[in-house]
Amino acid sequence: MNPRRGAVAAALSALLLAAPAVAQAAPPSTAQERIAAAATITWTLERAGNPTADQQSAYTQITSAMNAAVNRYNNLTDLGKSITVRYDPSVPTADGNLNGTIRFGSNRSYMTERTALHEIAHTIGVGTSAGWSRLGGTGTWTGTQATALVRQFDGSSAKLSTGGGHFWPYGLNYENEFSGTAADRHVRIVDAMVRDGL
Repeated sequence: MNPRRGAVAAALSALLLAAPAVAQAAPPSTAQERIAAAATITWTLERAGNPTADQQSAYTQITSAMNAAVNRYNNLTDLGKSITVRYDPSVPTADGNLNGTIRFGSNRSYMTERTALHEIAHTIGVGTSAGWSRLGGTGTWTGTQATALVRQFDGSSAKLSTGGGHFWPYGLNYENEFSGTAADRHVRIVDAMVRDGL
């Protein structure tokens, strides 16, 4: 065999054997790391230039609530949304819009993680999107992903009821529905609704 051909063949062989190891990045070691790497929900709070004591107090509570809610979404899903939050004392409770805005009124009992999770769901499309009307307009969610998930949580006959732009169970529509488990399930159901076509 020609020594030059032998050297070329050896070099090509070494390259082919080494290529996959060079080309492939190590996958994240846990599902949590994979989700965290893809998390893209962000938020900003619009603040007055010279806030009153009332505004500053509201900003503090809203910031705590939104940070907790966004962290929960980002830890459990890879949903993406850029959200703008406002303190608006004229709002009776709180509201969220598909355009990415959330408004908190002056009632401090709504400046909680539960409310923030619920309103983030509205910005993602719960009660506010065409997909919501199509899949939840009959009073029962008809998407297969979220339906399978609620059955995993609550048994084979469980369903997600819909109405007035809200869902239950796990819609976190009232403060007394909140717990760590319910909050996690809420986020996972919203994520499954998005996969269904929310």
